[in-house]
Amino acid sequence: MILVPPIKCQGIKTKLVPSIRSAIQTPFTGQWIEPFCGSCVVALNVRPQRALLTDTNQHIITFYQSIKDGVLTAGLVKEFLQQEGNTLRQQGGDYYYEVRERFNTNGNSLDFLFLNRACFNGVMRFNKRGHFNVPFGNKPDRFRPAYITKIVNQVKMFKQVLDNHDWHFAVADFRLSLARANEHDFIYVDPPYSGRHTDYYNTWDTADENELTALLQQSSSRFLLSTWHHNQYRENDAINNWQDKRFSLRTLEHFYHVGATEALRSAMTEALIANYPLVYELEQKHSSTDQMPLF
Repeated sequence: MILVPPIKCQGIKTKLVPSIRSAIQTPFTGQWIEPFCGSCVVALNVRPQRALLTDTNQHIITFYQSIKDGVLTAGLVKEFLQQEGNTLRQQGGDYYYEVRERFNTNGNSLDFLFLNRACFNGVMRFNKRGHFNVPFGNKPDRFRPAYITKIVNQVKMFKQVLDNHDWHFAVADFRLSLARANEHDFIYVDPPYSGRHTDYYNTWDTADENELTALLQQSSSRFLLSTWHHNQYRENDAINNWQDKRFSLRTLEHFYHVGATEALRSAMTEALIANYPLVYELEQKHSSTDQMPLF
């Protein structure tokens, strides 16, 4: 069974989790280091005993740290979404934009969750001033009882995982996170897609991509990099940086869900790249009886 986190973002790897877990292969004695943790769906399903989960998006880190600290509880989420959902149902988009303005002023984690689940297509996007700018998803009845229960259960489940694992969250640049790694650690890297428009929280350009590549290639840790390989329109030129025989590369299909209509949503071929042999077949579809590795 795949565990789903309480927040969503474009490029979330929920459907790729079985293949990513297969690619990790063996336990490691150090900690899991993930410099672009995003929704945390991969860590949530690999469930390493020790982890350093970082991101430059302070709102994600604050959200998960609040769950870890017991400040943001399942009960509080339920009460908040019931109340805010009722107001959204009555006032529609006007209220969504009121909450968005409120969040951009105070950065409240409950408002962050509300916007993430009520915005257009679950997109997480911020402008240059750091303000959330995704429009309303045009679903005033979004927070029906069953949907709220689903989110509440996701928060509850995430808290249970945190209570039983030694995970640390931090706002940090990928350079600082990778500097913490040693030969006993495992690095999982899912950066913004190189060569594609990215305003998830801040910019990502060719210089960043090249520096990340250099740091990974010099690392003493085992790593697994997830990035895009190609789509029907073009190829990722950054893949050429991984032609050295020291590195393994496998590809698999990943459906991209950000388009406004089905016609604009297309398959993306994903690349998994590692500095160890990827010897197992990577399958996207695993049965619900598959066991998750507990590292």
